[in-house]
Amino acid sequence: MSKFNHKRTKRTKRTKKIGLPPGTLIHVGEKRVEKARITIIDYDQTHFQEKEVKSVEECFPFKDKPTVTWINIDGIHQIDIIEKIGKHFNLHPLILEDILNTEQRPKLDDFEEYIFLVLKMPFFDEEKNKIKIEQVSLVLGSNVVISFQEVEGDIFNPVRERIKNGRKRIRESGSDYLVYALIDAIVDNYFSILEKIGDRIEKIEVDLVAEPEEETLYDIHDLKREILFFRKAVWPLREVVSSLGRGELTLIKDTTRVFLRDVHDHTIQVIDTMETFRDMLSGMLDLYLSSISNKTNDVMRVLTIIATIFIPLTFIAGLFGMNFEYMPELRWHWSYPIVLVVLAVIGIFMLFYFRRKKWL
Repeated sequence: MSKFNHKRTKRTKRTKKIGLPPGTLIHVGEKRVEKARITIIDYDQTHFQEKEVKSVEECFPFKDKPTVTWINIDGIHQIDIIEKIGKHFNLHPLILEDILNTEQRPKLDDFEEYIFLVLKMPFFDEEKNKIKIEQVSLVLGSNVVISFQEVEGDIFNPVRERIKNGRKRIRESGSDYLVYALIDAIVDNYFSILEKIGDRIEKIEVDLVAEPEEETLYDIHDLKREILFFRKAVWPLREVVSSLGRGELTLIKDTTRVFLRDVHDHTIQVIDTMETFRDMLSGMLDLYLSSISNKTNDVMRVLTIIATIFIPLTFIAGLFGMNFEYMPELRWHWSYPIVLVVLAVIGIFMLFYFRRKKWL
């Protein structure tokens, strides 16, 4: 019921935008009540500062600093925060609209002074045993990176630790390398999702070989739907990363493009693995239907053999069950046991014949 209500909320929010001018800020997504969390990491080769701020205005002094600044906002449902950030950092109203719309497709927009990216970050819900997807928006400036997440998560923690521990490359590189590191963290998480999917496929294969049931069919269909959902989030990312790796964007340095091309290769690998999984599930669905068909055929074969055996027996029983007065066998003393023996001999002979023909 909650899932239905969740989808209904998204549709209701989207209908509110009908007829409104472009750039109108309306949050399209799951309704949340928790307060947005804003963290700032500012660093260069020798300097590191990390803090959580209480108000969005505390981010403003970092706009013109020569150091690299990473502003991360967890929770995009507070429209006033997004609006203030956009106004101070001169973000186009259409970008703010896309940040608030969590149903965006992965994409890249180049505004010369900054680059806007929309990515999808999947995670596995252990409680519900299914894949969920969160939208992540990134704004890349000359010395600043602003990331927007729907909810607070830990997928970027390894990047934070690399900055905090003074890893040479990330501390010496600019904001474009930081964006690469964030994208790389998201793509690496795709592989963990693929491992979960692979484990579920192996379990379904075991169930198919052991004893396929109707629940197995439901598991196959659910997993196919989740892979399709996952593929929809990953497939456009290939073009986004490819655009970043080409030499058309002035904010991306040549030294960073090498790493972005590596991420592009990983994205292709994820897509290929998903296609393989989808083909495997299609084959498993065919195997399930074949198994059920074979089971039905086995049952029908046994019933057919039983009916075939009883055809001559029924004929003999029907023949001697006729109440004609002039039937010489009816007066015989051993008629009944002889008929029983004949029936038994016919049944045994037919069973032996069917086994010899390997029909049984």
